[in-house]
Amino acid sequence: MPHAPQLRIPATYMRGGTSKGVFFRLQDLPAAAQVPGRARDALLMRVIGSPDPYAKHTDGMGGATSSTSKCVIISKSTQPGHDVDYLYGQVSIDTAFVDWSGNCGNLSTAVGPFAIANGFIDPARLPENGTFAVRVWQANIGKTIVVHVPIADGQVQETGDFELDGVTFPAAEIVLEFMDPSDDGDDGGAMFPTGNLVDELEVPGVGTLKATMVNAGIPTVFVNAADIGYTGTELQDAINGDAKGLARFEAIRAHGAVRMGLIDDVASAATRQHTPKVAFVSPAADYVASSGKAIVAADIDLNVRALSMGKLHHAMMGTCAVAIGTAAAIPGTLVHAAAGGGSREAVRFGHPSGTLRVGAQALQVDGQWSVTKAVMSRSARVLMEGAVRIPVDTV
Repeated sequence: MPHAPQLRIPATYMRGGTSKGVFFRLQDLPAAAQVPGRARDALLMRVIGSPDPYAKHTDGMGGATSSTSKCVIISKSTQPGHDVDYLYGQVSIDTAFVDWSGNCGNLSTAVGPFAIANGFIDPARLPENGTFAVRVWQANIGKTIVVHVPIADGQVQETGDFELDGVTFPAAEIVLEFMDPSDDGDDGGAMFPTGNLVDELEVPGVGTLKATMVNAGIPTVFVNAADIGYTGTELQDAINGDAKGLARFEAIRAHGAVRMGLIDDVASAATRQHTPKVAFVSPAADYVASSGKAIVAADIDLNVRALSMGKLHHAMMGTCAVAIGTAAAIPGTLVHAAAGGGSREAVRFGHPSGTLRVGAQALQVDGQWSVTKAVMSRSARVLMEGAVRIPVDTV
């Protein structure tokens, strides 16, 4: 009997921050997948190897974690003053689902280098040595990200001595500026969609918790670690092996999503797995990171742990770091209190893999808070380039 051939699609496998994913140029995708819809979702799921009931992604490019089940589509920008449009798809591991509701802050780092290396930037604009600011339109959330890419001898510089907790090897430092990251679009309105810096969030089966719910970088529900029985210094094994605990976090996330106006009812949370995030905060305390590195309380302002796609993240999502920096800059939030209060434009927090510093400039005008930008340093590197292959009947 005849067998369908495999489809060959140009692609680049990249690490960005503490995530990695498969990057495509829009024009390289099959015609049916160049527009949103079932064909595009099916293609990305097959590339990653989802849905996989074994949760291994053996037959795909994914790594069976939320940090490694990602795809990115880059195209020439449709927006004035921008170089590229960046579309991000978070691929579910065990269900047939691609979540387009938010951004990946870590992979945002790799968008700038990819854009330069793949012909989206006129080489005449690049310095021989120095940095080049790639202006990126984040199409999922309608926001601008400026990616400051180091250039050496007219090419993207990837190697260097910048060390990032959660990434094994050093690389070149890339500075990210998330411009006006507070979400003023359709997904919940103002930066604090409930109008409060702290809410009483009632979660059946869990209780009534104090929660800061913020739209900045990515919609995030913050709760106090102590209120849900944690110290805030936990690593992945302490959380991800506890089915009851994970169900409790999902309940908090679902009810927070309703209060934030992201979904109409808790049942809809299953169709919006990527957002909002749920995170728990605690005052600075000593702990040992997953690498064995000792984190000293005096070196950080607070501890934060966050869940992504139903599991504790091994480090910290870049977009959630924006939310942390934003909330830490605003007096009255749970994050600001955990950081010890006071006036600040930057915060260093502990996460399972180490520490991260993020800056945020928060302003209050007529009683409403906004953030002009959030800044952090990450790194990125091409892991492999060429083409991915999927069965031709996928699309």
